[in-house]
Amino acid sequence: MALASSLNGWSFHPYPAFAPTLYPNTAFWNATNPSKNVTYQIQLSWPFSWSSSPNTTASNKTALTMYVLDGNAYGTTAAEAVKRRPPPAPTQPDHLVVSIGYPLTDAVYAITQRGIDFSPPLPTPGPTSGADDFLTFISGTLRPWVRKRVFPSVKFKRDALYGHSFGGLFVVYSLISRPDAFDTFLAASPSLWWNRGIILDEVSNRLGSLATPPGLSTPAANHSRPAVMITYGDLEQFPVRRRKETEAEFQARKGRIMTRFNASMTVQCHDLYDRIKGSGKVRDVILKEYAGQEHNSVAASAITDGLEYFVDW
Repeated sequence: MALASSLNGWSFHPYPAFAPTLYPNTAFWNATNPSKNVTYQIQLSWPFSWSSSPNTTASNKTALTMYVLDGNAYGTTAAEAVKRRPPPAPTQPDHLVVSIGYPLTDAVYAITQRGIDFSPPLPTPGPTSGADDFLTFISGTLRPWVRKRVFPSVKFKRDALYGHSFGGLFVVYSLISRPDAFDTFLAASPSLWWNRGIILDEVSNRLGSLATPPGLSTPAANHSRPAVMITYGDLEQFPVRRRKETEAEFQARKGRIMTRFNASMTVQCHDLYDRIKGSGKVRDVILKEYAGQEHNSVAASAITDGLEYFVDW
């Protein structure tokens, strides 16, 4: 049974344990900070080869950790993707999934807090731009809690951050504001349109370019730079007519898409890739287009492929 604990003003309260046949090696907590009036739903999933209780995991384990945003929607998807992978070789680390979502007992709170958490303080900080606080929670409280309180006997290695849509925007902001916070950044269909695309210029401003001005040090050694994966669906910007759609219905839907925020997804993702690649500040960056996929369907594919990209270093 998971135990209640606290860290840095945050209290972690466990949900009642599920039957092992329903959610094997999975546990949920509510993370609450009364002074901030914020609550997150945290889902942890760990390997079948470990004990069913996280606090009794053997001390000879090592692990890579994938932190997943919008955990209510994608936490279980990511956990299943990890558990479907063949067991790692004896010399490879195991894999954990830590997802961050919101208690769905209050849908208005969940939607509002999500918008605050994922919004960068660009061009200037504001009351609804909480990305810095959210990143501080993930890297400064949630990660130490996972490592020291839940799995104190496990040796942790690399971490990845995954986000889709507005969560993908947060991943990009995390990359340019704290490139040392994660080993791998996975941005799926990122909302680069946000605030008139200001994040793209910030990528160039903060990461710079490959050229190093005189008197400044060269970029860090390859092993200390992060890796980046950007994914999107080709139908996000370029929809095709569906089998049962009339031409009029297709043109109407296409018009709605082109006035929505993902109307420039392909162009902006390529722009983002070029800017990150040209900075010389990452050890690797790849751009992947999913043929025949729209905005929502990309999320699950990007989790599976992002996991492989993260693990395969």
